[in-house]
Amino acid sequence: MGGTETPSATLDEARAAVAERSWERAHELFAAVAAERPLEAEDLERFAKAAFWIGAADGAISIRESAYEAFLARGDNARAALCALTLQRQHAAMLQDSVAAAWLTQAEWLLAGAPESAAHGYLAIAHADSARARGDTVAALAQVERARDLADRSTDRNLPAWARMRRGMFLVDSGRVDEGRPLLEEVAAAAAGGELGTFTTGAVLSNVVSTYRDLGDYRRGGAWSNTAMRWSERQRLTGFPGIARVNRSAILRMLGQLRQAEEEAREAWRELRDFSPAYAAAAQHEVGEAHLRLGDLAAADEAFRQARELGEDPQPGLALLQLAQGDLDVAASSIRRSLEVAAFDRFARARMLPAQAGIAKAAGDAQTARAARDELAEIADQIGSPAIRAASEWTTGITAHLEEDHVRAAEHLAKARKLWNEVGASYESASVALALAEVQLAVGNNQAAAAELDAARAAFERLGAHRDARRAEELRARATGHVGASARAERTFLFTDIVGSTALIEVIGDEAWNDLRRWHNETLRSSFDDHDGEEIDHAGDGFFVAFRDAERGVACAVQIQRRLAEHRRSHGFAPQVRMGLHATTATRDESGYTGLGVHTASRIGSLAGAGEILASAETLAGAPDARASERRTVQLKGIVHPVDVVSIEWQPSSTG
Repeated sequence: MGGTETPSATLDEARAAVAERSWERAHELFAAVAAERPLEAEDLERFAKAAFWIGAADGAISIRESAYEAFLARGDNARAALCALTLQRQHAAMLQDSVAAAWLTQAEWLLAGAPESAAHGYLAIAHADSARARGDTVAALAQVERARDLADRSTDRNLPAWARMRRGMFLVDSGRVDEGRPLLEEVAAAAAGGELGTFTTGAVLSNVVSTYRDLGDYRRGGAWSNTAMRWSERQRLTGFPGIARVNRSAILRMLGQLRQAEEEAREAWRELRDFSPAYAAAAQHEVGEAHLRLGDLAAADEAFRQARELGEDPQPGLALLQLAQGDLDVAASSIRRSLEVAAFDRFARARMLPAQAGIAKAAGDAQTARAARDELAEIADQIGSPAIRAASEWTTGITAHLEEDHVRAAEHLAKARKLWNEVGASYESASVALALAEVQLAVGNNQAAAAELDAARAAFERLGAHRDARRAEELRARATGHVGASARAERTFLFTDIVGSTALIEVIGDEAWNDLRRWHNETLRSSFDDHDGEEIDHAGDGFFVAFRDAERGVACAVQIQRRLAEHRRSHGFAPQVRMGLHATTATRDESGYTGLGVHTASRIGSLAGAGEILASAETLAGAPDARASERRTVQLKGIVHPVDVVSIEWQPSSTG
């Protein structure tokens, strides 16, 4: 914008930038004009839209309020009401419910007695959403019918889509899935085809994905999630990609892609924390759910804490975490309170009731388990969802096990596994195998129990759910009556640690440190996955990982150091990490691996220097292609006999 440009020319350019969806440029140009003279109401709306799509949520609200005042001043109550309804929605996304309610009241006042218009249709949509929230589906559908009637008499291209979308969602809510699903598919296809406005398209795609997630149609939901991601990236938006990632994360988690689910949710959090606290809270909820299944209870606890601080109730993960931590009474009261709050949301209740039954089983509370079973069976009958039916069969099975009706328990659990497999929910299917093993153990059929436990352990290990895999292995040892060969294993153990982390925190501060640590964790875990590493423990900024052979362990350590070095070259900084490797035989138990070999690996790691991979001679023998320094003998703290170690050379060979 040179000094010779006139304000009118700049304003034309700003309007053109909005039409082209060049949101950053539109925002910059409107800001320049607004600094020189007041904007008209329509241009204030355009300015607010640009602010919204670059993620400046507070600025978008302030500018939209100015647009509202401008429309009101010239007597255009219908346009002012539309601004009020948009402000109601935006304040709700910022978790400012009382302010949102006030804007809804303002829209009602402005439209009372006025000739019917598209604004009345959007007001009806807002009333329909309120009716749905209080569980009154009949009233919600009646408001949608009013919106649809107004849409038929309006030239507004987006209102018919909102009416069809909400009707489809509410029909699904009421169990009329076969009627609601085609409506959702129809409006989603129109949105993806570019027939609707930007906000309406984003809302439609987000809602169709979340509906399929609720129904447990994970494959179809995943396909629409991919569509939503591609669309939002093409539009160069801030915020909506994050919303799409939250839904995508939930679907990936249910399909057993736990690491990818956690990564998507973390990326969503980064995109949403300044855009929409409500969706940012949902992103942290998904981070916690993924970590819970991966067995990182500390990370799950932290994610759920952040979700709660932002107003999200992270269930059922929170109660299941409390159960895993041994807080049985806390878990029971936690899930009970959440079910009381979600009294009218059948999909939310369908997600929570299996957890309540599982907690009740652990507590020996047959009455609560039966109540959860009966309600979930009723929901499954009302809503045609294989996933909800699977959850119902699971709940019926574990309740029958609690009642010592083992034949009936096995029958319903087998049905649950079949249904979970059909929808692709591999973690849930593996969990059923654990429950079936417990039933077989209860009737003394240890051989059948061992087969189920072998299947469960293998499935959990494929998923990266190592804590559950250890539980399966422990139960198998009990089933066979001794610690057999499966409890002793040849493994290569890797210990990692960031060097000088305390001093680093003092230099960069807590917030930057937390971001750095998250990046470090993601980078290392990606390498663990690449080499089939089994994450045993993660404390602070260090990892304890097991590999099936030395070759994989060495290759993983080398890859990590090279990735860190590459990040230093391209971005200027990456933490220095030291590593220790030791190939040995160890015993598996509830805590993971125990024995002298584990302690030796840990001590080798603590002896390593910054950026060094220090390995025992036994490790080098199992990785003959590794390049290493000459052996040296060291005395490790707490280890009686000296140990021969080498430094693995990880820098690329100059001749390679």
